[in-house]
Amino acid sequence: MDGYTSVSKAFPGTPIGIIHGKMDGSAKEIEMKRFEKNETRILVATTVIEVGINVPNATVILIESAERFGLSQLHQLRGRVGRGSGQSYCILMTDYRLNKIGKKRMEVMVKTNNGFEIAELDLKLRGPGDLMGVQQSGLLNLKIADLSKDAGILEVARGIAKDIIQQDPNFQQPDHLVIHKEYTRLLASGGDWNRVG
Repeated sequence: MDGYTSVSKAFPGTPIGIIHGKMDGSAKEIEMKRFEKNETRILVATTVIEVGINVPNATVILIESAERFGLSQLHQLRGRVGRGSGQSYCILMTDYRLNKIGKKRMEVMVKTNNGFEIAELDLKLRGPGDLMGVQQSGLLNLKIADLSKDAGILEVARGIAKDIIQQDPNFQQPDHLVIHKEYTRLLASGGDWNRVG
């Protein structure tokens, strides 16, 4: 709401809309329709607009405190403009005192539009988080693998694991007894599944 007030003061006489996550679905829908029809010229929004919004006439997005977002989220937000024929701009507004990771994020956003490259760099910068918990970033404490470097071999290992489960779901074959033993140990200890590396 503070952002809406500031923008209203900066652009007096310009019709301005607002959309945020605490609005009910119908109110959001009304605001989006107004913006699509050019009844509002500026839309002040939270990241609720990150996905599923398609307004071809939107040509400028300004992301405040851009250094606080992950690369994938910034890429999604940037994708809200440039959907029509008009020249579009994404303005990344940051604190002037950027830390090392914030600076790297801004460099990546300026350098590339490739979503795969951005996702890979985002994984390297933020870490994958906790596979079995709620932490969405940070280091994953796998015994051996590094998700950002070992994607190819992890995909091969996953395929082998799926084959083993299909052929011997109870791990009874002699070659699979060690898997059964470790699986049973993990279940009995409450299962630190992040450590399965």
